[in-house]
Amino acid sequence: MATPAQLGLQNATSPIMEELIAFHDHALMIIFLISSLVLYIISLMLTTKLTHTSTMNAQEIEMIWTILPAIILIMIALPSLRILYMTDEFNKPYLTLKAIGHQWYWSYEYSDYEDLAFDSYITPTYFLEPGEFRLLEVDNRTTLPMEADIRMLITSQDVLHSWAVPSLGVKTDAIPGRLNQAMLASMRPGLFYGQCSEICGSNHSFMPIVLEFIYFQDFEVWASYLYIV
Repeated sequence: MATPAQLGLQNATSPIMEELIAFHDHALMIIFLISSLVLYIISLMLTTKLTHTSTMNAQEIEMIWTILPAIILIMIALPSLRILYMTDEFNKPYLTLKAIGHQWYWSYEYSDYEDLAFDSYITPTYFLEPGEFRLLEVDNRTTLPMEADIRMLITSQDVLHSWAVPSLGVKTDAIPGRLNQAMLASMRPGLFYGQCSEICGSNHSFMPIVLEFIYFQDFEVWASYLYIV
């Protein structure tokens, strides 16, 4: 999760997020190099005493400043398209989870299990335990197995919402009357926090998302316990 005064992205816990962070660093380095070159040329232009009043054209430099930007755009576009197709790739998901946005809470339905569904509300400040985070904790955490491809089906029952968990590299709009899908996976167990990322009303800031990834055997025990209850 994010920390105070953090400048970079959250630590990745999924392969997609690792790819997104690598692409971010790749694009940032290109931007840094271009900015440095432009600033250097501007400084030379401001400090030089040489002038070329009779120059009408320069084919060589015109070819360079036409071809070089095209090459740079290709260097950015190819990795971007690769990641775009990776985010839309669905390979035999182990589990399907449906998230339904409401004003102002989330409902979850485990499609592979009969009658396994619950609502997830924000935990009020006066109910927080020591070590829990204000405005990020919920009464029912969404439990999922780690190292498994999980298909998310995301929709809304009232207004536009957005289901987002930054450390997993997932952000999908929840639209009334429409099912959007996304794939997520976690390579390690733990708690991962997110929030609604679409302004959806007065309590938009109070729709946290908490995913708890656990081992396969523990997940089956958790699911069977909910059946018994």
